[in-house]
Amino acid sequence: MCDFSGFVVPEMVKKRPVVVVARNRKNRQLVTIVPLSTTAPDQLEDHHHELVVNPLPGKEHITCWAKCDMIATVSLHRLDRYKAAHRQYVVPVLGDADFAAIKLAITNALGLAAPEG
Repeated sequence: MCDFSGFVVPEMVKKRPVVVVARNRKNRQLVTIVPLSTTAPDQLEDHHHELVVNPLPGKEHITCWAKCDMIATVSLHRLDRYKAAHRQYVVPVLGDADFAAIKLAITNALGLAAPEG
């Protein structure tokens, strides 16, 4: 979970689940994240990814989207584990296929994909 308080609309501004996609090589207190949402995109783009399975315990039946155009670098102090039950906190893990698809969607969001042809 990431607490985006202090960010400004149209940025993410509330607590929400995220995928940590990278640690900062120079500063161990920073990570790069992609937020997750249960709200489907208005228009599906190549920077969105529908996860095969929602990684949050007890919410596997709810469709979940990685919003890879909202990539951000945040302090570890903004992150916390997911509260699965009373006094039970977990760090869900994505499957390899979802993680690879998210990395590709980030590449698309940043316009770093190699031109076709």
